[in-house]
Amino acid sequence: MAGRPKIFDEQEAIQKATEVFRNKGYDTASADELLGAMGIGKGSFYLAFKGGKQELYRRSIQQFAENFNHKIADAVDNAEDQVEFIRQFFLRLGDAKDCDIERGCYLGNALVQLSEKDAEIKKITAELLKGLQKIFAKAITKAQKNGLLKIEENPETLAWHLTNLWNGIHVTRRMENSPEILRSLIEMNLKILQ
Repeated sequence: MAGRPKIFDEQEAIQKATEVFRNKGYDTASADELLGAMGIGKGSFYLAFKGGKQELYRRSIQQFAENFNHKIADAVDNAEDQVEFIRQFFLRLGDAKDCDIERGCYLGNALVQLSEKDAEIKKITAELLKGLQKIFAKAITKAQKNGLLKIEENPETLAWHLTNLWNGIHVTRRMENSPEILRSLIEMNLKILQ
């Protein structure tokens, strides 16, 4: 017996649930809000997400992380000036008024809030950070070869510096949301990209 066929698009449903998690947080997102956003009933939900809300959240983080890294990798690869793209990517982090999709703060929040409580979330967020580091390392290597960066530091180390900055800004903004202060911290850290 194969069971009932799925009558909804799982990726689309997860994306809709992500918006609820992003706006409300994991703990305060109710089952009714999630089901309403996803447009599915309890039966369909538990057939697709046997681990319930926790499985849905993990899959939400995973899908968001994959999409975020893919989007950033494409944008960096297609940028005329990859170093300037990276600078602007970080400077926009300082200006974000809320949890903006483009800046990846949904992932940053998951990293800060739940990675120590949930081994699977920790694994997903660690892979995200490693993916970002690889994207930055590739761009830095290319920029050094093309003479766009004077610094001769190892591209891998520079890329980890940027990854640490991305991570740190998401932590810092939880206690300090002044765009001026955040931008000054970012600008100080980006001086390394000369």
